[in-house]
Amino acid sequence: MKKALVLLGCPEAPSQNPMAVYSVYKLTSLGYQVTVASTPSALKLLEVSDPEEFYVKNKIDIETCLENLEEGSFDLLVGFVHKDAAVSYFVTFYHILNTNSIAVVFEKDPELLENYVESITGSTNATIVSARAYHNPTPIRVKFDRALKKLED
Repeated sequence: MKKALVLLGCPEAPSQNPMAVYSVYKLTSLGYQVTVASTPSALKLLEVSDPEEFYVKNKIDIETCLENLEEGSFDLLVGFVHKDAAVSYFVTFYHILNTNSIAVVFEKDPELLENYVESITGSTNATIVSARAYHNPTPIRVKFDRALKKLED
């Protein structure tokens, strides 16, 4: 079975949590065993959003995951990026895993969005899904679905 890792940082952006659950749903439907690595606060939101672990079955603290990460551990990396720290985490995980990767970059400030995209593009060959979004996850979801479709083809 293929394995995917979803990275979640600070849950400040309202779009992140629903997109995290959605991404796990989509990846699972594509045959991936999905693990979510997140900060403790993002983990708490996931636990409240999916209390019976219907979607998010495998969770780990992001720091613990990083300590034990090895190349080849996952077949796909999906990172949610809406802060500088998330850029750093994504780039770090990308270079350790050396696998197919999708950076889901979103921010309400267009200048910050561009900076995050440039930082990731300059440091990785990851597929970039970017949208000017904060409260509404729809623009992110539409672009994420397109990226997954390309990955399947």
